[in-house]
Amino acid sequence: MRSRRSRPALRRGPLAAALLAGLLAPALAADGPARIGTVDTTFRLVGRNDRIVVDRYDDPRVDGVSCYVSRAETGGISGSLGLATDPSRFSIACRATGPVTIKEGRLPANEIVFGEKASPFFKEIRVSRLYDQEKRVLVYLVWSTLNLAAGGSAFNSVTAVPLDTR
Repeated sequence: MRSRRSRPALRRGPLAAALLAGLLAPALAADGPARIGTVDTTFRLVGRNDRIVVDRYDDPRVDGVSCYVSRAETGGISGSLGLATDPSRFSIACRATGPVTIKEGRLPANEIVFGEKASPFFKEIRVSRLYDQEKRVLVYLVWSTLNLAAGGSAFNSVTAVPLDTR
């Protein structure tokens, strides 16, 4: 008779795999950026080149608005392994790509709508949506979470999309 401790690892494997798949499924199903393209900027002998990437983000709460963010990515060995901190240099352009309609209810005055890691630890590039009620304009601001006191920067970029053209 076998004791419970001597059960083969194969019986636990499928359960662990199913549990892991269940935890990862929501993250994989979430709408992320669509990579539009890349441009190599600096040749690196080892690892991938430094580059500028352009990603499209569709506003999850506003139909008909797409934001295009360009940003620098560090190459070399550390960049290829995901260990480099990308520079805080980026640009944003949001456009009406169809009829602009708010999906549900009212928009908050200030909301973070997109975010993407830019370093293995703390730095993230974020896009906030601000709502100018008086002019009925959505203002999108791209910025970095890296602390200014820790050597970060105040680089940012802004763009606007009117809700209607009355």
